[in-house]
Amino acid sequence: MKKQIAILGSTGSIGTQALEVIEEHADLYEVYCLTANNKVELLAEQAHKFKPAAVVIANEQRYDELRRLMDDLPDVKVYAGAQALDEIVEAGPIDMVLTAMVGFAGLSPTIHAIKARKAIALANKETLVVAGELILQLAQQYHTPILPVDSEHSAIFQSLVGEDQNPIEKILLTASGGPFRLKTMDEIAHVTKADALRHPTWDMGAKITIDSASMMNKGFEVIEAKWLFGVDAKQIQVLVHPQSIVHSAVQFQDGSVKAQLGVPDMRLPIQYAFSFPRRLPLSGDRLDLFAAQHLDFFEPDLEKFRCLAMAYEALARGGNMPCIVNAANEIVNRAFLEDRCGFLQMGDVIAETMQRATFDKNPDYDIYVKTDAEARRIAAELLKR
Repeated sequence: MKKQIAILGSTGSIGTQALEVIEEHADLYEVYCLTANNKVELLAEQAHKFKPAAVVIANEQRYDELRRLMDDLPDVKVYAGAQALDEIVEAGPIDMVLTAMVGFAGLSPTIHAIKARKAIALANKETLVVAGELILQLAQQYHTPILPVDSEHSAIFQSLVGEDQNPIEKILLTASGGPFRLKTMDEIAHVTKADALRHPTWDMGAKITIDSASMMNKGFEVIEAKWLFGVDAKQIQVLVHPQSIVHSAVQFQDGSVKAQLGVPDMRLPIQYAFSFPRRLPLSGDRLDLFAAQHLDFFEPDLEKFRCLAMAYEALARGGNMPCIVNAANEIVNRAFLEDRCGFLQMGDVIAETMQRATFDKNPDYDIYVKTDAEARRIAAELLKR
């Protein structure tokens, strides 16, 4: 029988590429559910093509519009709202949930999917950034596998296959360095959103692309790696690797290093999460090491990219501090995209939010929700000064 997959965030970069993988292996996979936040036209178009059992639009105000676009698909159920997202992932036929939603909004449906014992293909890094300890506890309690979809974490995961009893000495987490790697602080102070959205190697959604430019995305990946692979922050080393060929690596206690290499193509980690432990054929370019010529690695500049440093600080403090950082970052990221915030100002607002928000060393789910709301309010107020 075909594996039934629910895609949370089907209209984003990860979601659309996941649908390409499913289309290429239509004999193995079938879409059970598609969800989006606002893009009703694309969601309806995807529904017409893949004929899922259900679609969900998170923004309830756009339900009627989506319903009209779906009138000719009477067999596809149409839902709206956050509660519908939580409920749809619990549907009996679903085998795997791809969490490709952006931000804190992905936390609740991921928790519901774990409790329903659905395998998780995790692309929403904020889920582990905000509530890593809780998510890992639930995954163990409900015996739910979590398979990483981020290219870096997939690379680490692939490097660990067959190494079950061998301790990790160090994780080498690679980063492209984004579009501002070679710019001075003075130059970075005057960059625009158009500059920040021109990522040199990856084609991603706007939010993640801005996070990549500030290196907050890499900071979040450090936190995610801590939870996924059970290591301390001091065991995670970030390497700036502009070519984006080595997607990440693992160093073992005998000094051996295993890495996963490939062309920048998010379909590969998506497909590997779907098919693990099998490797399926995948169309597209192949890595030509002769053409690559050289591979460069540099230490990140933590003064220039202070967001990465703040993520390490949040991880060291623990508790709800990563939740505070994530919430503030979502606010400033959106403000920068809307020309209400300068590039370097994003870091200033996040740092001050970390100082002002209520710290809780042992948060539960309710505390995470309250923390997220408080940190968003503080960051929004700081932007108005």
